[in-house]
Amino acid sequence: MIINHRVGEARSLMKDLICDEFQNVVGDLLIRHHSILDILSKLSEANCRVNRAVVKSVTDCGCMSVEATKLQIPDDINSIEELRQHMDNHLRGIMCSNCEDVIISELGKLLFYSAALCNTLNINLYDVFITEYKKASALGVYNMT
Repeated sequence: MIINHRVGEARSLMKDLICDEFQNVVGDLLIRHHSILDILSKLSEANCRVNRAVVKSVTDCGCMSVEATKLQIPDDINSIEELRQHMDNHLRGIMCSNCEDVIISELGKLLFYSAALCNTLNINLYDVFITEYKKASALGVYNMT
């Protein structure tokens, strides 16, 4: 048990270090868009580009499609697991490797500017992850955000 606990601590420390190192690299690279206003506008732009990349996977490439209808949830649901069986993300198809590469790239930019915002506000990005993780873990399914 002690060995597993130490391995878990080492993995957690590595994740913490990777996140901190990413935040440091972003701080070193961000020269041109250093103003809070620039960072907020670039963060917003990055978010829009993620959305656009997902939309393009449907409308341009066609590897995925959206089939959205009103969710039909039976009245006799007795558990969260039963409820999950009736949930649908409305996506059909399998994302092609090209669309996946584009979306990953755009998500990377979103993370980059999120880290830049954290740097400007003197917030540790890893602390943000941990705080959200703890909230999600503690609230479980009641964390309907």
